[in-house]
Parts: sequence; structure tokens; C-alpha cells
Amino acid sequence: MARRAAYPRGGGGPGRCGVTAPVPPAAAAGPTTRDAPAGAVTTAVPRVAIVGANGHGRWHRRSVAGLHAAGRLRLVALVDVRPIEDEPAAPVPPGVSVHTDHREMLAAARPDVVIVCTPPHTHLPIALDVLAAGADLLLEKPPVLSTAEHRELAGALAATGRACQVGFQALGSMALAELSAALGQGRLGTVTGIGTVACWQRPDGYYARSPWAGRRSLHGRPVLDGALANPLAHAVMQCLAVAQTVTGAPVRPARIELERYRVRPIEVDDTATLRIVTPGGPPIVAAVTLAGEDFVAGEVIVTGTAGRAVLEYPTDRLLLPGDPHPREVPGRRGLLENLLAHRADPAGTPLIAPLTRTAPFTAVLEQVRQAPEPTLLGGDLVTVTGSGPERVVTVPGINAALRRAAGQGALLSELAVPWAVPPVRIPLAALDD
Repeated sequence: MARRAAYPRGGGGPGRCGVTAPVPPAAAAGPTTRDAPAGAVTTAVPRVAIVGANGHGRWHRRSVAGLHAAGRLRLVALVDVRPIEDEPAAPVPPGVSVHTDHREMLAAARPDVVIVCTPPHTHLPIALDVLAAGADLLLEKPPVLSTAEHRELAGALAATGRACQVGFQALGSMALAELSAALGQGRLGTVTGIGTVACWQRPDGYYARSPWAGRRSLHGRPVLDGALANPLAHAVMQCLAVAQTVTGAPVRPARIELERYRVRPIEVDDTATLRIVTPGGPPIVAAVTLAGEDFVAGEVIVTGTAGRAVLEYPTDRLLLPGDPHPREVPGRRGLLENLLAHRADPAGTPLIAPLTRTAPFTAVLEQVRQAPEPTLLGGDLVTVTGSGPERVVTVPGINAALRRAAGQGALLSELAVPWAVPPVRIPLAALDD
């Protein structure tokens, strides 16, 4: 009996996900570019499907809706193990088929591009099925959970000649591009450190949204639904992107130093400081929490000998040396639009977030997954407000401590935070993309 994958990313529960033989071809219901040779320029309107159409998948449905209306793509199928939720901003167009199994959809709808927005531990087997079926891929972050999975997916991409864009949408920010240009012009002098701080708040209901929420593993497969790996993964990835700009080469993490904490009986971190040490490049420190006192959307702080820059990556607000205050830098290149442009002109339009660019992130993530259990903070160290699903646990003083960590390139234990524990220090082998 075929096993069914779990698709709701923002809610519901994961089922089991298996890898089967390549999906057999079926009659397509309209024009398709699927039989074009890999790397060839394609001109037909691409057929697009979404696997994991509920939860965060509704964001992708809204993105697809405008492109469908403009005739730049044709939405042909939605997949989810639960009934498709209404999305007023993206009503399901006539003729779109709905499925509960992605393999059934691949055989019936034969899409050219598949958006995969499912729990992280289901990404690899679904992605392999999509590539075997001859479609290109927009894969939500984190793309995979280990370097072994990264190599397996990279091998499948090479074997099939398909393209994979990873859902780190902040990499398409014009604010990041302007920061990169300023670094290239030497406006900050020699970069001595890169840090990021983000202070979010998640209630108890967040950890009840699905059986994989707050879990380290499920049914023997890694999940890692922690702050560093999932909600604040963009903060880490933006720092790695800035580091690549500084050094002019892909980041090769040589060592990570990690402190992980939790304010609930979950299996993963909701608060952490992480230092990434790279040969020949500035150190990177991520200081993040889901138990913050006040909301800090997420800032990337770049310190140099001639000044400091701050990029608030969720809002595209940028402060460069000499600026009196942060300013919004409008414009983002959409990942799906970029993938469609790449399909039409592979040589002339590179992907914004190809799988290869995420190799350093996955290498760090794997070590986070293998690190010891996070330290539990309780008693007088936390403050509890509300009740039921809206119950919130915060750590007094955490915002100020994390800001100091990111700004000074330090871990919490190096700042004499009384409840901090010594870091785990892990050397990393050289990456093979």
C-alpha cells in the first residue's frame, strides 16, 4: 500500500512519507514543456502545482494567483492531506485538480514546476519524486536536514537536469543587494564581524499546531523544529549570504559554537546563540529567541573598521554608515518568478537561491540537530502570562542580552548571563557541494 506524505506546514499533522519509483507519465491536460531537454529555452506557459497547499502553503497560493491571472503560469493542481482551506486572496481557479497524495498528482497533472511547502522532514522524498517526474522545484526552507540529504538531492538534480530553488525569499531583497554593493565599495572598511538578532514570541498554541512542532525527530526521521532551523532560519541564511559577499567565495564553516535553551518541555531550542567560524572570513553570531519580551523582527549587523550597517531583513529596512536613520529599500525578486525566468533562459538568469547556495546552512543545521538537548529555563528565570493556547513564556532581560551578543559577536555565556551554559564547540569537515 502506498504511503501518504504529510503536507500541512502550518498546521495538522505529518503522516509517513516514502520514496517510490519514478512516476509514470500520463496524458497532460494542456500544453506542457516537460519533454524539453534539460537546459533548453522553454516558451510554453508552465504548469504549476503546490504540494502542501494549507498553512504556509496559502502564502504560495497567493503568490501563484497573480502570476496565473497574468498568464505567466497555469496553476493545475493542489495537494494536501486535509481539505483545501479557503483563501479569499487566491481562490482556486476552475480546472485545478485537488489531491491528497503528491505521487498521484504528479502522474495525473504532469506539472512543469512543483512548489513543496510541507514539514521539513518530508522534503527530500517528495523532492526526489518531483524530480523523477521531470518537474522543476521550489522547495521551502530548510531544504533538507543533513549534508547526506543535501548530497542526495544534489545528485538527483544533476542526474535529471532539473532546477531547484530554495525558499529563502529574503535573498531576493534589494536591501540585501544594496548592502552587498556597499560592502564591495568598501564603505564599511574591513568587515570584522557579522551578527543577527531576532526576538519573537510564540504561545503554547504554536507548539500544538502539529505533531512535529517542537520536535527533534518523529517516527525515526529528523524534524528539528527549533528557532534556528525553522522560523529564524532566514536570519542565519542572510548572515551566510553577507559572509559570501565579504569573502567573494562560498562560506566554508570550519567550526560552530552553540548554546541552546528552551522555556518549555520541547525537544528543540526556542532561544540560542550560535557562532560560525570560517577560515579567512569574519565570524558570524546568531542570537535568537521565540521567548522575547518585545518584538525584534530580525536584524543583520555588519561591523567593519569604517562603520556598521544594519539590515532588518523581514522589512527590507537598511542603515548604512552615514545614514541618519534606517530607510526602506523597496523591491524583492520573487523566487517563483525567478525560477520561471531561469527555466526560460537558464544561461542568462541564474537562480537566486539554488540548492548549492544553501550547503553551508545545511552543514550548520546538521550540527544543531546533533547537539545535546537544549537547557531548560524555568522557575524565576521566566515570566508566564496568559493561559491555554495563548499562554506565553518569556525570559526577562533576553532582548538586551541577545542584542549585546549580536553586536559584540559574543555568546551568552561570554556575557556573564547568569543562567547561560558553556557552549558546545564542533569542528566541521570541508563541504562538498
